[in-house]
Amino acid sequence: MKTIEFRQLKLDESLLRILDEIGFKECTPVQAECLPLILKGHDIAGQAQTGTGKTAAFLLSTFHFLISSKPQENTNLRAIIIAPTRELAIQIHKDAETLNRYSDLKLGLVYGGVDYEKQRAALMKGVDLLIGTPGRLIDYLKQGVFNFKHTEVVVLDEADRMFDLGFISDIRYLLRRMPKPEKRLNMLFSATLSYRVMELAYEHMNNPTLIKINPEKVTADRVSQILYHVANDEKISLLIGLLKCTNTTRTIVFVNTKRVAEKVWSYLEGNQIHAAVLSGDVPQKKRQRLFNEFSTGDLKVLVATDLAARGLHIPDVSHVFNYDLPQNGEDYVHRIGRTARAGASGDAVSFACENYVYSLADIESYIGYQIPTVAITEVMLKKISPPIKRKHHEKLTHFSKNKKNL
Repeated sequence: MKTIEFRQLKLDESLLRILDEIGFKECTPVQAECLPLILKGHDIAGQAQTGTGKTAAFLLSTFHFLISSKPQENTNLRAIIIAPTRELAIQIHKDAETLNRYSDLKLGLVYGGVDYEKQRAALMKGVDLLIGTPGRLIDYLKQGVFNFKHTEVVVLDEADRMFDLGFISDIRYLLRRMPKPEKRLNMLFSATLSYRVMELAYEHMNNPTLIKINPEKVTADRVSQILYHVANDEKISLLIGLLKCTNTTRTIVFVNTKRVAEKVWSYLEGNQIHAAVLSGDVPQKKRQRLFNEFSTGDLKVLVATDLAARGLHIPDVSHVFNYDLPQNGEDYVHRIGRTARAGASGDAVSFACENYVYSLADIESYIGYQIPTVAITEVMLKKISPPIKRKHHEKLTHFSKNKKNL
């Protein structure tokens, strides 16, 4: 594909200025395919692997449209971006704030779990672009905090994830209360354009153009993948051995259940590897704190269920470990896509154990090739210390914090 620079696309000068400042000169493939069409006013339904720059594609398009067109008088909520998870909504808002440095648009962010009145008060002041999750959006909409009468741009991100999380009825509720599809600019992005996603697109969009980026190769080019066939009772020992003998900077260890996440965490802490657990029932404030610590490097290892597998841009994740193989190919792609983002490289290490080896055939069929297998050596299987107990760890942490404050 021919390289396209952002300046060739005639974006608003305020956007080109910030792109120059952050070092974005050339479009990624998804941006090169989507931006020219969107800037001409065409709806798109885009499929792209994670980490390819689709967030920048729809944010640049949205900002350009809002800056270039004159709003109607007393207009509230000119554009909306709907995301399936709180973490993704927060990340999109963070990227939007960067692009808004010279644009002076009013941005809003709403999601469940925290700051109900604070978010409501911010919305009451009026916003140009609102980013949010379905449940909280519907809540405020029903209260009349905002309406969609003058909404000009609609973005639906991670559409397939909306189905997975059971949000599709909420999405249809929101879309049916917006202006007709031909009266707005519509963008849909999804890791997979399944039949149900395309049905949603054709029902609520204006004849969208279908964009597929590298559909024949669904995993990122710069991810180095290896697989170990390991017995159940050797998994912990192998994980600790690899973490201690590999030059990891920021690591996500994926597991299939919260119970296993707690087990893995307890062994890591018991063997002097500082880690934290991220699962569905972690409170929102704690979850955000964990992401901040992980993003800054204060926390080196995150043990996560598939909650963290999609839509999160955490820079410089060097390694992803599939301690448990996921049970389908799509989840495998999303997990390993946490590394090697935005042109970087990374490593994905998978354990095929007695419980989950049956998923391997489906994963390899989905990605289109066999994952290279590596033999386990005695050096990798470290002699491990007992796991630490959660209550004992919390007491030590509390004592350590108090000691620092003395």
